[in-house]
Amino acid sequence: MSLPAFETLRRGLIVSVQAPEGSPMRHPQVIAAMAEASLCNGAVGVRLESPEHIGAVRRRCPDALIIGLWKRSFPDSAVYITPGWEEVQAVWSAGADVVALDATQRHRPGGITLEQLVSRVREELGPPLMADVDTIENGLLAAELGCSFVGTTLYGYTEVTAVKRPPGLCLLGPLRQQLDSDVKLICEGGLDSPQIALEALSSGADMVVVGTAITGVDLQVENYCRTLAA
Repeated sequence: MSLPAFETLRRGLIVSVQAPEGSPMRHPQVIAAMAEASLCNGAVGVRLESPEHIGAVRRRCPDALIIGLWKRSFPDSAVYITPGWEEVQAVWSAGADVVALDATQRHRPGGITLEQLVSRVREELGPPLMADVDTIENGLLAAELGCSFVGTTLYGYTEVTAVKRPPGLCLLGPLRQQLDSDVKLICEGGLDSPQIALEALSSGADMVVVGTAITGVDLQVENYCRTLAA
């Protein structure tokens, strides 16, 4: 599908429908059901991990806006969110409308640079890209390279931001001021209540992505049980 007009997405909620390895929630049909429930209740889109889950949701929800990624780990790199060409191809072929990838300046598997990967993707495939970043600098660089969306997804999860705690609200104002208006700014990570999501929009985000607080059954139950047993 083509991307909806921005006016229909602005200030909208994108639900990250993911489940950890080994969880019963990770079954493609469970993921697809959670995605459909999210969309039926007002979400403007979903963020999905793995070609299998993207395909399952696309079949069940053919008109859904899907931001897709593929988490793969490699021994020579800490980058795992759609780290290379093979992963981008698979996510796009599975039916994603936007491909999300790690847009930090960390060493990537096989030594390919972010600049090289984005350039090849734009020349040979052409999907809109969402840059998952950790800093203002990396967000601005990703936009310069041609990413259509910039998200604060990796704030607090990289070596240079390890002492920080998401959400990355502090990135939003400076990024919104310096990004071109056609680059959409997304706050993702640590938005554990509607109030904090609203604060992210007020701080400059165009949209918000919420995952664990809505669909993270495994982590939510574990947190409750740990607290109750303390």
